[in-house]
Amino acid sequence: MIGVSIQNNGMIYASYDNGMIKLLGQIATASFANASGLEKQGDNLYSATLNSGEFDGIGVDVTANGGYMSTGQLEMSNVDLSTEFTEMIITQRGFQANSRIITVSDTLLEELTNLKR
Repeated sequence: MIGVSIQNNGMIYASYDNGMIKLLGQIATASFANASGLEKQGDNLYSATLNSGEFDGIGVDVTANGGYMSTGQLEMSNVDLSTEFTEMIITQRGFQANSRIITVSDTLLEELTNLKR
């Protein structure tokens, strides 16, 4: 086997070095009576509640209701890079400001000591 590919319909195919392509399986999706009733557990993890209805344990073909999968895409639903960079810059600027305050305070105390002598 030299590669694996996933199609928009959720089919997973393996390609071999002899030119053969073989279907390995299909990605099934869960279907709930009320998807809005799912409870958010983490970044992109949801769990069933009484409001959403129970999962029957049988996956549904993603194309059954006209859906599809976007293959080759990077999901960034759990990290907002602009927010993270902004927080990092704010923290760095705060650290620099605190360092300058300590330096200025030290200089003032040194001058005060010199004036007393």
